[in-house]
Amino acid sequence: GTYQGAVLPVHLDYYLDEYTFRFNRRTSRSRGKLFYRLLQQAAEVRPPVTIQEIHGRKASQAAIFG
Repeated sequence: GTYQGAVLPVHLDYYLDEYTFRFNRRTSRSRGKLFYRLLQQAAEVRPPVTIQEIHGRKASQAAIFG
C-alpha cells in the first residue's frame, strides 16, 4: 500500500488522492482497461478554454491590446 506508518501534513493531499483512487477501483476486474481508458480520455479531451476564447479574441490580440 501507500501508507508507510506516517503521513506528513505536506503530503496529506497526495496520500488522500492515492487512497481515494485505490478505494474507488478496489473491485475493478480489469485494471489494464482502466489504465487504457485513462490514457484514451487524456488524449481525446479538448484543451481547456482560454480567457481569450471566452471573450472572443485571439491570444495575439489580447497580448497587443490587453
